[in-house]
Amino acid sequence: MENNEMTEKTEEKEVVSRNFIEQEIDKDLAEGVYDTVHTRFPPEPNGYLHIGHAKSILLNYGLAQEYGGKFNMRFDDTNPTKEKSEFVESIKADIKWLGADWEDRLFFASDYFDQMYEGAVKLIKKGKAYVSDLSADEIRAYRGTLTEPGKKDPYSDRSIEENLELFENMKNGMYEDGAKVLRAHIDMASPNINMRDPILYRVAHMTHHNTGDKWCIYPMYDFAHPIEDAIEGITHSICTLEFEDHRPLYDWVVRELEYPHPPRQIEFAKMYLTNVVTGKRYIKKLVEDKIVDGWDDPRLVSIAALRRRGFTPESIKKFVELCGVSKANSSAEYAMLEYCVREDLKLKRPRMMAVLDPIKLVIDNYPEGQTEMLEAANNMENPELGSHQVPFGRELYIERDDFMEEPPKKYFRLFPGNEVRLMHAYFVKCISFEKDENGNVTVVHCTYDPATKAGSGFTERKVKGTIHWVPAKEAVKAEVRLYENLVDEEKGVYNKEDGSLNLNPNSLTVLKNCYIEPAIAGAKAYESFQFVRNGFFCVDYKDSKEDALVFNRIVSLKSSFKLPKA
Repeated sequence: MENNEMTEKTEEKEVVSRNFIEQEIDKDLAEGVYDTVHTRFPPEPNGYLHIGHAKSILLNYGLAQEYGGKFNMRFDDTNPTKEKSEFVESIKADIKWLGADWEDRLFFASDYFDQMYEGAVKLIKKGKAYVSDLSADEIRAYRGTLTEPGKKDPYSDRSIEENLELFENMKNGMYEDGAKVLRAHIDMASPNINMRDPILYRVAHMTHHNTGDKWCIYPMYDFAHPIEDAIEGITHSICTLEFEDHRPLYDWVVRELEYPHPPRQIEFAKMYLTNVVTGKRYIKKLVEDKIVDGWDDPRLVSIAALRRRGFTPESIKKFVELCGVSKANSSAEYAMLEYCVREDLKLKRPRMMAVLDPIKLVIDNYPEGQTEMLEAANNMENPELGSHQVPFGRELYIERDDFMEEPPKKYFRLFPGNEVRLMHAYFVKCISFEKDENGNVTVVHCTYDPATKAGSGFTERKVKGTIHWVPAKEAVKAEVRLYENLVDEEKGVYNKEDGSLNLNPNSLTVLKNCYIEPAIAGAKAYESFQFVRNGFFCVDYKDSKEDALVFNRIVSLKSSFKLPKA
């Protein structure tokens, strides 16, 4: 009996943890509406994908995986005014990187232009569509408002024969752009504005990236999208909340075109990140004004930018998971995304020593010309990552802020007369220092105690501070880029007066004279490491060269972010 009770409770828990989309799919499968699950991700190739799109990609792909179904990749390329092949290629690369596998199912909406045209002809023949000569402004005026019904289009009474002829003429290029449109014949008095005889086709004499000059009429998104889903056998068309009011039109199209297994649209809330720029026109301006170095600048949150910065697909999946799936719009902190990448990397990446603001340390009593190899663990928390050798000699580089001439209380690093441990090496004691003509410290002189070698078991005395270093002779010079938020967090993203961006002038700090230990030499694009005490860093794919490494800081080591308690 007890066991049964436990089983019931466990089952109850499992049901509760399923999101509302899974619950709807379960119901559809149980009632025999569908016998499989087939999803898709259908971006318009008019820009780069951002973190919000990652949620949609991973959700659609995840559902197909969960139910043993299929996932399609489709470009919704029905608007040639904004679409480019560059965007097609970047979107494909992003989705592959996130791990969503469309197998052999890569489609373009433009592949179905013939079927869409046939669908429009079918609607005309059923008396469900007509050609209108109203201008865009007139259509807008006739449409009405949220509180007032629309007015009948004076061209809606044209005969089926006339409409068929006019629509064919539209296709054959006989009219100027904007001269005629094809409208659905539904209800100008509908409380839902989207159902007030929406436009299905417009004239646009433009070259299309996929179909060239074959067409001079193009379908509207609301007409094209349900047809694409139906042709591909999509069962659940998962989209964001702004399409909720468009669902009756989606259902009308698949019903009137009499598809045997019409797809079902389900909406979920978008994912918003606080204090980030995602608007395409804003990013375009940032690129044009050279404030960022492209759509993949590491300060942006496009998927390409996050990848370049050093985020991992696993960290983005974790982030999307933590945000959850709901019907209510919500915002997440950027700090949560940072938390996810930090958690993902901390056990996977080797810990290396890098000095970002170097001053020289000379060990006066260490034999000149001598070099010894010291053992350094790759990751103290994960012994499986093994270890590497670091050369150690008389001259080293240390961080400038690891030495102070006149230290405050509780400063345990180097100052005259103080002893510290050099990581993986020996105790050293500061005996003197040198300054340049501007009063800046340039060299710190120390002595070392050979008995204190790391791993020797020395216990006679203890020191309170440990500092990292790199060998002066063998160290590899590198450029390091430190990032902060692109926008001023106190002011918010947008200027209320003119709508411009409140930019943070300190969003990028470039350090040219950094030194890293030689084990990192030759690191490849996108490789990432933990730099001891400084954070996680990634090799920049764009600017880094084998003999001139450039690193982007992914994230610092510490954060005030805490996961909300369940």
